[in-house]
Amino acid sequence: MKFLAFDTSTDVMSIALSDGTRSWQHTGPGGAQSSTTLIPAILALLAEAGVALGELDAIAFGRGPGSFTG
Repeated sequence: MKFLAFDTSTDVMSIALSDGTRSWQHTGPGGAQSSTTLIPAILALLAEAGVALGELDAIAFGRGPGSFTG
């Protein structure tokens, strides 16, 4: 199962990806900045893992509050 999770509700943006065997992670500045950095960071993590967006079986996110999802 290929799974992507992210949270932008704190001062640290967190992104994690797993293919069921291996996992990758990225952290960066959260808060208002994450509205412009989240999508590029997700795409970079997917590229690093060699996983296409359409291959994901599930996506989870921290609901917030936060500048991007809350």
